[in-house]
Amino acid sequence: MVIWTLRLFMVWALMLPLAHAETYQVKMLNNNDTGVMAFEPDYLHIQPGDTVHFVASDRTHNAMTIPNLWPDRAPTIRTPMNQDADVTFQQVGFYGIKCLPHFMLGMVMLIEVGENDTAAHIPNGLPARAKKRFEEIKQRAGL
Repeated sequence: MVIWTLRLFMVWALMLPLAHAETYQVKMLNNNDTGVMAFEPDYLHIQPGDTVHFVASDRTHNAMTIPNLWPDRAPTIRTPMNQDADVTFQQVGFYGIKCLPHFMLGMVMLIEVGENDTAAHIPNGLPARAKKRFEEIKQRAGL
């Protein structure tokens, strides 16, 4: 009886983190109220284990890592073009996401995972429109 109870507790304990994980939807759009070529929303604050469902609402969009705006040792992403995709974020930090074909037009977003002691650092060398949009995102988010 004790072994059965212990096994049941272990199964419950392993499933507990999964039960609390959330899924957030992000649309990849040609146009919204922030301008042309945009993620909606363009900022998320989520918890480790949460998933972002990227929706290819319009053609020729994807979501992928921005170098130097990604936590160390976190796996990079590159979703398929024109397809919805789910990405689960495990590591605490700030994640910069871009749409590869529309990066020069400022199609970027910022995902904050967990509680961070430091502010999001926007790296040098970004296209001007992407840098401007990141500054707008940070201002709206109070970062």
